[in-house]
Parts: sequence; C-alpha cells; structure tokens
Amino acid sequence: MGMISANQIEIHKTTSSRLSQTDFHNLGFGKIFSDHMLVCDYHNGAWEKPQIVPFQNLSLSPATNFIHYGQSIFEGLKAFKCEDGKIRVFRPDANFNRMNLSAERLCMPQIPKEIFIDGLKELLLLEKDWIPTAEGSSMYIRPFMFSLDEEIRVRASDTYKFMIILSPSGKYYAAPVKVLVERQYVRAPKGGLGAAKTAANYAASLYPAKLAQQKGYDQLIWTDSTEHRYIEEAGTMNFMFVINDTLVTPVLNDSILAGITRDSILTLAREWGMKVEERKVSIEEVLQAAEKGLLQDAFGSGTAAVVSPIAVISDQGKEYVLPPVESRSFSLKIAEELKKIRMGLTPDTHGWVTTI
Repeated sequence: MGMISANQIEIHKTTSSRLSQTDFHNLGFGKIFSDHMLVCDYHNGAWEKPQIVPFQNLSLSPATNFIHYGQSIFEGLKAFKCEDGKIRVFRPDANFNRMNLSAERLCMPQIPKEIFIDGLKELLLLEKDWIPTAEGSSMYIRPFMFSLDEEIRVRASDTYKFMIILSPSGKYYAAPVKVLVERQYVRAPKGGLGAAKTAANYAASLYPAKLAQQKGYDQLIWTDSTEHRYIEEAGTMNFMFVINDTLVTPVLNDSILAGITRDSILTLAREWGMKVEERKVSIEEVLQAAEKGLLQDAFGSGTAAVVSPIAVISDQGKEYVLPPVESRSFSLKIAEELKKIRMGLTPDTHGWVTTI
C-alpha cells in the first residue's frame, strides 16, 4: 500500500504549539515530546481509522488489562533532519517487523503497515519543525501498543491501543560506559520474553541495574539464565567485541533482543571483509582477551546509544580497563559510517533509509 491519504487519517492539529517554549540546547533524552501523537484502536477484530491528535494524557479505567497483566510492547527508532532539508528515518521496516513479532509473543494483534509506517510518515511531516539538528541529536520515535480490556481476569485482551509519540532528544550516553557483569539476576530466561520488546523485560532489569549504578556502573552485562557464564545483552544494547581482529557478538536466541543496529553493524563489517563470528561468547573469553591485550574494542549497539564504547568491565570484584576509545579503529569507523548513511551523506546501498 502507498502512504495513507489525508482522508484516511484524521488529523486534529493543536491550537497551542509548545515549540517556541522548547529549549533545543537542553533536550536530554526522552523527556520532551512534540505537539502531536498518532493513536489507533483495535476493536471487534479490526483496526479503526488512525488519528493524529494533540499530545495529551490518556483516560483509562483502573481495571485496564495492561496495568495488571503487562500486555505492553514498544519500539524505538530515530528520524533525522538532514542538510538537504529532507527527513530520514533509519530502518523503520525492521522496527515494524520486530514489533509484530513482539505482538505475536504477547498474544496481541498484528499492526498493518499502513498504520505503522504511513502513520509515522504523516506524523513526522506534521512535526518536522520539532526535529533537532544539533550534533548527536535526533527525533526519537516511540511506537507502542497496550491492551485495553477493562476487566481484571487473567486473559489476553480483545481490545488494544497503538500509539506513536515523538521525543526530540540529545545523546543517550555522553561518555564511554562502565559495565558490570551480572551473575545473579536474570533479565529474561530461556523460553521467556527476552526476544520481544516488552515492558516486562525492562521491569526485570531495574533493580539489578540500580544496584550496579550504586557501585558506579552505567550498565549490566546480562548473562545466560542457566550458567551465568555466557554474555547476552545490556538491556538497552547488544554487545560486540573485537578480539584479535575478529568481530565477535553473542548469537541470537529467545532471551536476546534482535537489535537493528546490531544487524546493520554485522552487515557492514562483513562487506568490509572483516571476520565476523556470531556465537556463544563467555565472560571468561572476553576477560582473558582483555588481560592478554587481544581485546581491541568493546561496545554496545542500539538505537538510543548507536555505538557506545565500553571503558571498563567489572566482574567479581575485578575491573578490566579497556583500550582508550580514540585507539579503537573499528567502533569509530562503524559509528561514522552509520551516521553518514542515516544523514544521507553516503549512498544507501541496502535501502535502509526512508526519506520523507
């Protein structure tokens, strides 16, 4: 289907824009929201007509299903306003596909492409003046869906609400991160919800992450739920390591989210002729490589953080300091290449960028 025509999507514009009161030099991340949002409800087995309305609070029954039983999924992607005046969105089709995989795992209806993709395009066109242009900033896009049935019986809901809100944002991590290996708590067990982008996974991560932050660490390296030996992800990022000139990353399983930035980096690395290994990666292997000076690079990859260098890995009371960021040729090169693709400064040979 093509883009939703103006008569298929109802647009109700705000009468009092907050744009002029917004300090674009002090955005933070995910704290400020644009004037409008997309809303679409699912009732009687079908999606209703999507609407773009002024950003506003929701009115919900205290018995709304998702509050009690957690049927709630989301995505995160970014749009950029480029030097040629065009808006570019990085890999929205991949987010659309992943959201529908999450929906299936959470017993929710599939979202049609013309609501997710075309609704997003309409929303971004309306909010184009909200897209920040400062270095490192972007329009963070948050599509999400939750269950609406008003009854407190444990069952999958029959009704749902899909929404997209937009947040002009700065950088997620301002500096290289210090990470702590988590060997007690579990983000998502095998057979659980780890491969879905659902609220429950983030809820499971908050307490262990708080304990780590109290010790001075920014993030956790989650390990597998059975042996606590193999690296999984960070909760906000996938992990990648350059060991002895080989790019190594944990192979995907049902307790790891299939990162879109992760996939983009692996694709580019293979095209550059780099040796790439997707496999089980143990903590011991990475820390031994660090001790021997063979760990040349370590970083997290994700939509929010993009490429986030890891400065320190701590495990069982011992800290391993990694090479200085400026010496890491791979992560510097890949971050620059992704930036150029996103901003339309180099040919998009993979069809990753949607231009509006």
